[in-house]
Amino acid sequence: MIRSIQDKALLNNGVEMPWLGLGVWKAKDGNEVIRAVQTAIAAGYRSIDTAAVYNNESGVGAAIRQCGVPREELFIATKLWNSNQGYTQTVQAFHESLQKLRLDYLDLYLIHWPVKETYKETWQAFLDLYEQGKIRAIGVSNFQDYHINELLSFSGIIPAVNQVELHPRLTQKPLLAFCKEKGIQVEAWSPLMRGQFLDHPVLMNLAKLHAKSVAQIILRWNLQNNVIVIPKSVTKQRIIENTGIFDFELSAEELSAIDSLHADHRLGADPNKY
Repeated sequence: MIRSIQDKALLNNGVEMPWLGLGVWKAKDGNEVIRAVQTAIAAGYRSIDTAAVYNNESGVGAAIRQCGVPREELFIATKLWNSNQGYTQTVQAFHESLQKLRLDYLDLYLIHWPVKETYKETWQAFLDLYEQGKIRAIGVSNFQDYHINELLSFSGIIPAVNQVELHPRLTQKPLLAFCKEKGIQVEAWSPLMRGQFLDHPVLMNLAKLHAKSVAQIILRWNLQNNVIVIPKSVTKQRIIENTGIFDFELSAEELSAIDSLHADHRLGADPNKY
């Protein structure tokens, strides 16, 4: 059972990854993202998730250098953008991200979206960078089961992580089952639905019963489904509030009540049509 902010998921290559991380999508490079990352680390977070397309890797790197926590205690992930896919472009983009972050290695590198024409070449570049010891774990984002099966048939190597849109309106149960069968850790982006639906009566009632916020209820639901969460915020109060998910537990009935909110509702693009 996940009971502490220090608890970690064990990835399929033996690397441990924190269950709670800070997402920095739309956080402005410079002071805004630096403050957010420093606030999170001071609150106990050890995992930070960024992406090349967020244009804030430099700020994340600055916050890491200034935070006072040893690099080896942190888990830093970034993602390769679509226009940089393909073998040579991937290697170049990886080194550019590393340079912006001013790090010697990444803990996790993800293919941001399954670009049909190039993701196999991209995956081969990921495998080579991993073998060179430049990345501790490699994975994908927004991949469906058939995308992953193609990678597996092509390389024989399964991703360690699949980061996907997942929240009470999009529970991703078939994909969760597939990833569990393959030994892939699922990670939720936009776990709080970008603030939408937080006034739903089911969620508000559960929040009242547990004396928690609706956001905390949703994040706990994710954890109890063995899903890593990276809620995005630049607000100190919310960053700290999101750590309050380890001192209570939802019952099976309560988990089912949240599951019942599924409506196949996406906030982002559909990977099947991407």
